[in-house]
Amino acid sequence: MGMIHRGLRSLLLSELLTGMSLTLRYFFRPKVTLNYPYEKGPLSPRFRGEHALRRYPNGEERCIACKLCEAICPAQAITIEAEPRADGSRRTTRYDIDMTKCIYCGFCEEACPVDAIVEGPNFEFATETREELYYNKEKLLANGDRWEAEIAQNLTADAPYR
Repeated sequence: MGMIHRGLRSLLLSELLTGMSLTLRYFFRPKVTLNYPYEKGPLSPRFRGEHALRRYPNGEERCIACKLCEAICPAQAITIEAEPRADGSRRTTRYDIDMTKCIYCGFCEEACPVDAIVEGPNFEFATETREELYYNKEKLLANGDRWEAEIAQNLTADAPYR
């Protein structure tokens, strides 16, 4: 009986008709394709993109030079140098991230006690040379200033789960 059934399916082109019915079913539904450079899909608040250093609302940088992010980084992509300031607090003089080494694990973000280093929502940071992927403190602070509104919103949305 199996041979006759297979023969009839082959003769009547049932696989082709099944495929065409599926095509027609999806043909009249709304499209799910995005026109990428002009339309972007939603990102999770936990998305890990380009790194950024944040500032307090008064403009002072958040990093207290505890070096926890440097210690926990499995790729050893972070380099921090610090010195004490006149008021007795410590702040970084050098904060470098080698993005060619970074594995975007998010450990630096989790280890930071003051939410100074975060991985922001920017995923479009392609470069033409490797040197452009060596981020210094100024570039990281500029990223933080540029993306602060979205970073703060993402941290607020993720706060109940931390």
